[in-house]
Amino acid sequence: MNILGIETSCDETSAAVVNEQSILANIIATQSIHQKYGGVVPEYASRAHIIKLAPIVQEALHTAGMDFRDLDGLAVTFGPGLAGSLLAGLCFCKGLALSLNIPWIGINHIEGHIVAVHANQQNIDYPAICLVASGGHTILVYIKEPLHYRILGRTIDDAAGEAFDKVAKILGLPYPGGPSVEKFAQTGNEAAIRFPRALLENDNYNFSFSGLKTAVLYYVESLHKQGIEAPMADICASFQKAVIDVLAQKSFNAVKEYRCKSLILAGGVVRNTPLRENFRELARHSQVHFYAPAPDLCTDNAAMIARAGYMRLIQNQRSDFMLDVVPNLSFTDSPN
Repeated sequence: MNILGIETSCDETSAAVVNEQSILANIIATQSIHQKYGGVVPEYASRAHIIKLAPIVQEALHTAGMDFRDLDGLAVTFGPGLAGSLLAGLCFCKGLALSLNIPWIGINHIEGHIVAVHANQQNIDYPAICLVASGGHTILVYIKEPLHYRILGRTIDDAAGEAFDKVAKILGLPYPGGPSVEKFAQTGNEAAIRFPRALLENDNYNFSFSGLKTAVLYYVESLHKQGIEAPMADICASFQKAVIDVLAQKSFNAVKEYRCKSLILAGGVVRNTPLRENFRELARHSQVHFYAPAPDLCTDNAAMIARAGYMRLIQNQRSDFMLDVVPNLSFTDSPN
């Protein structure tokens, strides 16, 4: 089966073609207009998707050496995300499915991130713990087997990626915040400032990063009142270390409690090099298998949506034309 995936949940317009074994094309167009606003402007995002989507799909097919007649199915993100952006992708997919008379399926964006690891690693040992860390979500998931999920915990306020963006804004660094903070942290001392690590003492797998962000704000403000220039590199390194410590401790506690064979990382935050290295080293010491998607498959992309679509379409799961976008779609336990 050749599956075309479409991803337009936020500000990336992406189309990809996958088959059982590999990614044949994965085209991503990033909207640079949002940088000057320090965040995504929903109306601008949806307009850009409408303009870019058809050419991006054509480019994906051309890269894969195919045309529309070679497609066996379609997959598209229907939530969570920005309503206008999601509508652009879903309406395009519905029209294409109707014209080609082929099956299609709506995919939860979070599941797309989780199965992205299958794009470059076919044989994963289950059961596994998966940490999903992105701009809008921080979720810890127990995966009994592919497509069977149990939610162990999630953020109760800011997501990890959201905290990176807000700290970057506090420090006057450019959007998106994750790469900016990581860059400055390279020359900083991660032990220079002891920022809080929330909920580590709690007997659960929930996360909280709002207090950490506020601690950075208060620290910077206190220095400014004293006329002291904020040590950007040390702040970034110490903040980044606090986030990594919380994510790692919660994840590996879950691996131990649920006797899992593997740990999987997913989401845009896991492009962070120190985070990946930290998890890889801890997995080695814990004697568990460690899996993470290639960096370009961590951020929003259509290959992950196409892969999730493939895995569900081969099980004869389908969507009908009554499906609507769900901007606040949650990620829940599997029914079985």
